[in-house]
Amino acid sequence: MRAEFARGGFDEFAGDPVRGEIGAGVAVTVAGRPVVDLWAGYADPGRKHPWLRDTLANVFSSSKGITAILAHRLVEQGRLDLDAPVARYWPEFATGGKEDITAHMLLSHRAGLAAVREPLAPEDTYDWKRMTEALAAERPWRAPGENHGYHAFTFGWLVGELIRRVTDCTPGRFLREEVAGPLGLDLHIGLDTAHHSRVAGLTPLPSPEPGSEEMQLVGRIISAPESVSAKAFTNPPTLLAPGEVNTARWREAEIPAANAHATARSLAALYGALAAGKILAQDSVSRCSRETSSGPDEVLRIPTRFSLGFMLSRPGASFGRGPNSFGHRDAVRRSARCRGS
Repeated sequence: MRAEFARGGFDEFAGDPVRGEIGAGVAVTVAGRPVVDLWAGYADPGRKHPWLRDTLANVFSSSKGITAILAHRLVEQGRLDLDAPVARYWPEFATGGKEDITAHMLLSHRAGLAAVREPLAPEDTYDWKRMTEALAAERPWRAPGENHGYHAFTFGWLVGELIRRVTDCTPGRFLREEVAGPLGLDLHIGLDTAHHSRVAGLTPLPSPEPGSEEMQLVGRIISAPESVSAKAFTNPPTLLAPGEVNTARWREAEIPAANAHATARSLAALYGALAAGKILAQDSVSRCSRETSSGPDEVLRIPTRFSLGFMLSRPGASFGRGPNSFGHRDAVRRSARCRGS
């Protein structure tokens, strides 16, 4: 199982001047045993600080897989019913045609809540109460359960608030107490200030290649700023603001769809433990690989496949040997890397 999609050899990460890579860590775990643990390059754009064994990276959308694992753990514990209305756990959610939306729909990107219509302030990204209240008041962009659309950032607040309502813990605390702490993983949602010096800085995204999936998405955002595709990535406006991911407020906040920080070793160990039945029973792991959404994505405007909280392999984006291999990768390419397999 792969925590984030990777292509090419490790040489592409070692400060490659052609591809613009600065530094990275890569790790592979097989049958619960680490077999690859490498790091190279630099942890800062100025190339002054080498990437070290314990360098942390913002793993962006791999955060969704981590958050999904927490939800599946609650299901296995009998505390969360995937087929129950979200409003059973989060009563304020039952407005605007969302009364019948289930936890299953949230995890499958089928709730129709990929974005908030109301213009949000830049600082709202860091205000959990503001974001969850905005989503509770939002009406679906399309009929819930029909088709699917990538909940690029809202996935974290939606599933995260469900976790918080069930456990009375924030997702970051639940991760520490239930998974990262017991397994000894250097894995965080909401990074303590003491760890900030270990985080790799990120450079601005390079311009997308003409005709690429990224370029098509950028075109959609520019041409239709009020569309769900645009709002999903630009409301609040800090979500993709240049340099925002390098700020203390981004690192310290809990944004469970996008700001988990980890070493490649710990990301690989997380999925290794999952595969070995140390986090979930094997029948629960099988549920993680079962397709729930497939076909044209109404947000990304490309074909995507999802299970309950995870991306599944598709042509050009494989997580493993079989069609139901699962994990998570960024929908948008980044310049600094941290990858686990």
